[in-house]
Amino acid sequence: MNAIQSTDLRQLAERYIATWNETDPTARRKLVDELWAEDGRYTDPLAAVVGREAIDALLGAAQGQFPGLEFTLGPVDAHHDIARFTWNLGPAGAEPLVIGFDVLVADEDGRIASVHGFLDLVPGA
Repeated sequence: MNAIQSTDLRQLAERYIATWNETDPTARRKLVDELWAEDGRYTDPLAAVVGREAIDALLGAAQGQFPGLEFTLGPVDAHHDIARFTWNLGPAGAEPLVIGFDVLVADEDGRIASVHGFLDLVPGA
């Protein structure tokens, strides 16, 4: 397997975060279809889903749960087909309410094969 360039993985992480911020359902689904492998997997402490349809539904549910908040990307560390990065969720320009850490694995086509998410800061936890 050929290694994907670190810059490509950073761009993939940036576009991944953009899908979490896209509130237009049609535009969000287009991003999911472009970025994710058909059988892509997303897993975090609160969810485990497989496939673009389920990933899109998860993104929509998260947006409904956190209206008006936005995700921002932290530093991205990448090698081979793997990227790890932190992210924040909160009001624009304010302290984050949620902080997480994700590990993204790309497939040979440069699409997201899987994301393994961890929650570092959760309100009320």
